[in-house]
Amino acid sequence: MEIRLATPGDAEAIRSIYNVEVLGSTNTFDMVARTRAEQEAWLAHHGGVHPAVVAVESPAVTTGHLGTGGDIVLGFGSLSSFRERSGYAATAENSVYVDRDHRGKGVGRALLAELLSLAASHGFHSVIARIAGHNETSIALHRAAGFELVGVEREVGRKHRQWLDVVELQRLL
Repeated sequence: MEIRLATPGDAEAIRSIYNVEVLGSTNTFDMVARTRAEQEAWLAHHGGVHPAVVAVESPAVTTGHLGTGGDIVLGFGSLSSFRERSGYAATAENSVYVDRDHRGKGVGRALLAELLSLAASHGFHSVIARIAGHNETSIALHRAAGFELVGVEREVGRKHRQWLDVVELQRLL
């Protein structure tokens, strides 16, 4: 497995992985699947100090969604602005999504490690993870990477007829 910066050729694979979660889970609070144009705009926005990365393998090793150069995209992650006000500029928010067929193989751990490395090299002081409260796998992944629980927002979201909590975790770099 290789972790690299996402490129425009990865947009469709990222979109496919993400839209499964949008339509079939409460792991994201988005409720409308992204279009190709929306995914391309999202990817264009994730450069510089707020990059997107992908975990890839050769098609000779596995099957899945094709990315740049024929690589199979196993999952993706990104850093985003935590808040818009300039006083928050030293804090980033991370997101990690792994294709359902490739979970439990260390993909999420590798993506998160790369995001933390990039955050540190880009001068961030803090990284925040905001995770749906029921997503114990993601919470455990972040805790294993040194994140600490800093709060729970009770029933702040609603999707699939369920009230959803958000667990907020933080890691100082």
